[in-house]
Amino acid sequence: MSEVVHEQRQVRRARYAVAAVFAVHGAVTGSFATRVPWIQEHAGAGPGQLGLALAFPALGASLAMPLAGGLSHRFGTRNALRGLLALWTLSLVLPSLAPNLPALCLALFVYGATSGLSDVAMNALGVEVENRLDRSIMSGLHGMWSTGVLAGSAAGTLAAHLGSDARLHHALAAGVLTVLGLTACTWVLDLRPAAEEDPPPRFALPPRSALLIGAIGFCAVFAEGASLDWSAVYLRDRLESSAGLAAACTTGFTLTMAAARIAGDRVVDRFGAVRTVRAGGVVAALGGLLVVLAGHPALAMTGFSLMGLGIAVVVPLCFAAAGRSGPNPSQAIAGVAAITYTSGLVAPGAIGGLAQATSLVVSFALVTVLTCGLAVFAGVLRAGDRDRPKVSPQAAAVPGPRS
Repeated sequence: MSEVVHEQRQVRRARYAVAAVFAVHGAVTGSFATRVPWIQEHAGAGPGQLGLALAFPALGASLAMPLAGGLSHRFGTRNALRGLLALWTLSLVLPSLAPNLPALCLALFVYGATSGLSDVAMNALGVEVENRLDRSIMSGLHGMWSTGVLAGSAAGTLAAHLGSDARLHHALAAGVLTVLGLTACTWVLDLRPAAEEDPPPRFALPPRSALLIGAIGFCAVFAEGASLDWSAVYLRDRLESSAGLAAACTTGFTLTMAAARIAGDRVVDRFGAVRTVRAGGVVAALGGLLVVLAGHPALAMTGFSLMGLGIAVVVPLCFAAAGRSGPNPSQAIAGVAAITYTSGLVAPGAIGGLAQATSLVVSFALVTVLTCGLAVFAGVLRAGDRDRPKVSPQAAAVPGPRS
């Protein structure tokens, strides 16, 4: 009996460790985002050149993600995550060192590749812990990622306000986050393949099931990217609001998403993934409709907040469903992650191009239509719903050797 209790405690400890890993991962993103203006000036890049460079993180992530499963198989989940997370935190220093556009593109490619690899590894471990606890935790884990982004952004904002050199800021941040990440990895689950299990291909394409799940994630991330990058512009240009109020709209959207993700696990446990996403799709579509029809900034801000609330748990549930959709969770998660990364890459430019040809109102009408797709096609997430297998306390033991 004491052994069962020990194993249960080990899984609970692994949950908190993975949550800390998610927060560290998000903090790197927040630290980078706040210093983009400094990096742009240091590299001598114009607006168009910066837009080109900022496409390279998504490109690097999409190409690297299929490699994650093979690394976890070869080194074990704990060692793989430990190494990949350290590479990600240390890669934070690269963009600020780039003296020109080609160097910046290369730095951002490496930055994105390490981000994607560690992203897949930590989500695969999150799904495994969720299976063993037999209750939803993925939404809360992604809420911790959003919390990390806010913390990294706050520190970066302070550094920028003080006029700090981004090279020094990012070197210090990378050092602190690397130590925190390696410490957290000490307590994550260490899963090892069976001796007779064949290693996955070095570069594996995602299964078909992951493509369907990824389509749901594409809709959610498209709405997220559009709202993050264009909500302030929408209020300023369409509704003639002040710069401060426009910025507050983006902040409100981000905070709504973070809060909804942290609280989302209880909702998922009660209603299931499919019904939660269907209801979220309806809420997000209502928010989008309110944005399109708004004649006052307050109504548009309410609409953007509703969109954040509606789409908040979709991506975590996509990863959870992908992790249960086939025999290789890392491969399926990598496929879903690659699709969502692509959506995040496409969304800002697509909104801008459509707005240039028509108007921002038409652009957000498209976003509203995509959020309706969440309600219509939520059934593909049934693999992440309450039909997940029950895990006995004896099965909750960590298999294989521990490092």
